[in-house]
Amino acid sequence: MKHVMIVAGLLAASATPIAVGAQQPTAPPPPPPPPATATIRQPTAALSLADAIAVARENNPLYRRAENNRGPAAWGVRNAYSSLLIPNVRASGGMTYSGPGSQTFLAQSFSQSGSTVASFYELGLSYELSGATLSQPGLAKAQQRATDQDIAGAENVLITGITQQYLTVLQAIAQADLAHKTLQRNEEFLKLANARYGVGQATLIDVRQAQVARGQAQVAVLRAETVVSVEKLRLFEQMGVTPPLDITEVQLTDTFTVHAPPWQLKELLTMAEQQNPVLKALRAREDAAAWNVRSTASAWGPVVALSAGWSGFTQQFTNVDPLITGAQNTANIQYGRCLSNDSVRAGAGLSAAGCGQYLWNPVVDEKALRDANSAFPFQFTQQPFQARLTVSLPIFTNFGQELRVSQARADHNDLEESVRARALGVQTDVSQAYLTLQAAYQSVGIQDTNRTAGREQLQLATERYRVGSGTFFELLDAQVQALRAESDYVNATYDYHKAVAALEAAVGRSLR
Repeated sequence: MKHVMIVAGLLAASATPIAVGAQQPTAPPPPPPPPATATIRQPTAALSLADAIAVARENNPLYRRAENNRGPAAWGVRNAYSSLLIPNVRASGGMTYSGPGSQTFLAQSFSQSGSTVASFYELGLSYELSGATLSQPGLAKAQQRATDQDIAGAENVLITGITQQYLTVLQAIAQADLAHKTLQRNEEFLKLANARYGVGQATLIDVRQAQVARGQAQVAVLRAETVVSVEKLRLFEQMGVTPPLDITEVQLTDTFTVHAPPWQLKELLTMAEQQNPVLKALRAREDAAAWNVRSTASAWGPVVALSAGWSGFTQQFTNVDPLITGAQNTANIQYGRCLSNDSVRAGAGLSAAGCGQYLWNPVVDEKALRDANSAFPFQFTQQPFQARLTVSLPIFTNFGQELRVSQARADHNDLEESVRARALGVQTDVSQAYLTLQAAYQSVGIQDTNRTAGREQLQLATERYRVGSGTFFELLDAQVQALRAESDYVNATYDYHKAVAALEAAVGRSLR
């Protein structure tokens, strides 16, 4: 929820623009172009590196796509253990309708005078035990570990990308601050040139040159501020959220200091060997491939299958009246025959057998027929329980089994080589990042010395021009050298921080 509020705050933040006119001294005729009006917006939304990474974890599309694989991998493990321990259960049911008419089966003809409806159900259990079933849990768990490491690798890439872009924005901000300072310095130079021109110690060329330098500094400020906005947009793109309409409202709050790298290369190589997520993912996939070899080879063994089932059915005529009429006619015929037999027995001097049981009772007999014809749809007639045990053993598969085993072993061998290649690559990446960091740290010290020298050179050139001992061109040349030294120091500083981030990415864990 905190991260959602961060995003909402960034999107809802708004700032009121304040127009500030840059006051410039009046130059001798012809007058210079009117100075540009600078628009200053106070940042109103703070964004730390930790918040940027947290928001990116929840919204970055590439990372979320990798994280989506976690669910299927977990269900794969559940499916493997369930298939090993629990039989499959299936249930089915349905209804049928048959119209009147005759059907022929082989040479026999079957006729049906009325239409019928029927229903049925079936409940079955099935279980299969084989080498593949036994090895499936190990394979599924290895695949799940590989998926987890893939997600960890995607997170490592995400953190590295966000950190690098965050540093790039800070670097652009530092360069923009440097551009603003250069503009202020050129404003002072223009004032100085106008003052010296006013007392006759400088020429109009110096004034025009100062105006050109100020204009170039204004352009540099515009470009630097544009770079800052563009890099902020790229940061929000990597975070996976829509940036605010006015990107200048966002203020980055984290700062980073330069210190001597405390890590040893051997220690870093050991950590990378154990914790690099890409290497760990490949090892997990190698383990999964080994389980796949076992599973494929186990197909040579027997397969035991057990099944059991229960079923029932109902059948009912849609019109029971013909049945009642037929039963009544049959009863009447039997009753007539019984009466005839009794008359014969009476003529022979025997007692009557009695024909009451053949007498049709419209209430009782008709109700019995209607009750017997009302089983549809749920008064099922249970069928006998059925069970089956099957044992199968492959004898000859046209070398299909050999092909599958060979392919599984080849895949496992390929992954072994991939692990070895990635391990060598990790060593190279860590060593390269370590050497780059060492060089970047030394460069910061050298560029700091150059920056100090450039500042002193510019100060001396300014004093020489102020007292009339130096020319304006010397002053501009000193400013160019000082600006280059300042810019190189900024770049060296953030190159150092980016080198630390690159080393963390190569190792696979945070080092700070």
